[in-house]
Amino acid sequence: MGKQTKKPRKRSPRVGSTRRRYDQDYKVAVAKRLLAGESGTQLSRELQIRRGVLYRWRDAYRLEGAAGLNRQPGRPPGRRLPPAPDAEALAATEQAAAAQSAAAAAAALRRIAELERKIGRQAVEIDFLERAFKRVKELGRPSGGSGASGSTAKSAPGSALKDE
Repeated sequence: MGKQTKKPRKRSPRVGSTRRRYDQDYKVAVAKRLLAGESGTQLSRELQIRRGVLYRWRDAYRLEGAAGLNRQPGRPPGRRLPPAPDAEALAATEQAAAAQSAAAAAAALRRIAELERKIGRQAVEIDFLERAFKRVKELGRPSGGSGASGSTAKSAPGSALKDE
């Protein structure tokens, strides 16, 4: 098979590439058409205005009505940065953070002490149980020295439960 070459894609001229100004009534009419359910893509092709611009008009009309479409051209206003805090506010914030950090450290130390006490109690219980198991083991060994395991009363010869 030979090498296939791609056909160059036909590029359409950029829709709305020049800056045009539209009066408020025109924008309101377009926004109403979009809100009525017309396709943004079809409307964009018909009016030769970028789809994003049309949707921006629609959203502005939806939020603020016709007054929302009367914005000055250029970059939309954004959120402004809050003013830098003064030295007193910065010091107060640092003190609050230090106090919070100290409280967290104290809580951590209390938790560590509680867990250490718990470990100590568990160690005492483990020692007790080890000694108890050792005694039970020693009591269970026959003292006769024969090494045979002892019988319980139920299975001993002459027991009442014996089959006849």
